[in-house]
Amino acid sequence: MQINVMKDYQDLSRKAADCVAQQIKRRANSVIGFATGGTPVGMYAELIRMHQQEGLDFQQVTSFNLDEYVGLSTDHPQSYYHFMWERLFSQINILPENIHVPPGIFDDAEAVCRQYEAQIEQAGGIDLQILGIGQNGHIGFNEPRDTFTVSTHITELAEKTRKANARFFSSEAEVPHRAITMGIGSIMKARSILLLASGRSKAEAVKQIFSGRVDPHIPASVLQLHPHVMLILDEEAASLIVDQVPSGR
Repeated sequence: MQINVMKDYQDLSRKAADCVAQQIKRRANSVIGFATGGTPVGMYAELIRMHQQEGLDFQQVTSFNLDEYVGLSTDHPQSYYHFMWERLFSQINILPENIHVPPGIFDDAEAVCRQYEAQIEQAGGIDLQILGIGQNGHIGFNEPRDTFTVSTHITELAEKTRKANARFFSSEAEVPHRAITMGIGSIMKARSILLLASGRSKAEAVKQIFSGRVDPHIPASVLQLHPHVMLILDEEAASLIVDQVPSGR
């Protein structure tokens, strides 16, 4: 596990964008797993700048997003499809047919989950999976549970997650109670993983990654078993492990 502690959120975002850009430059037809939430927004802004000013080319890139709220259509302003379109996809040259976000509206939950897994497999698997981390240690919408769920599935969102995400809605009551998410097994199949964490509120969750044990009640702890993980943290998120890692400044 490679750990980079950056001075602040801006440095974190630049470092993360550089990692994604290097992946695309190494392999133009990379399959990238994207994440939503507040943390990757700065990285997406930097990727847009790289595309517009430096010619970073997304035309052969295929994307798969981690998750989506159940019940929200692609044009809903709080859907993750809309999030990605507004903050990244509409401002780079990725082909629309290469964009994949789990559907929030469907008739057959089991079928749509199987189809998403099949699409990832047909694309050759994910080369680089970007992750954030929830305050409760969730990755994707894999909430703390007694056991890990391996593949794409429908999950009930924890109250802590809904409260944290309420800032994107008019009120907490509007936050959906369920989501469709890649499972832990889906994430762990990625060839490389890039986890981003910013702010003191994420420090305890980050610390739990280094507990030395894999615990489904701390979903991110499973990353200890992956052979190619990079953590990019700002100083606040790394505040409880700062003595264990070198600075990325």
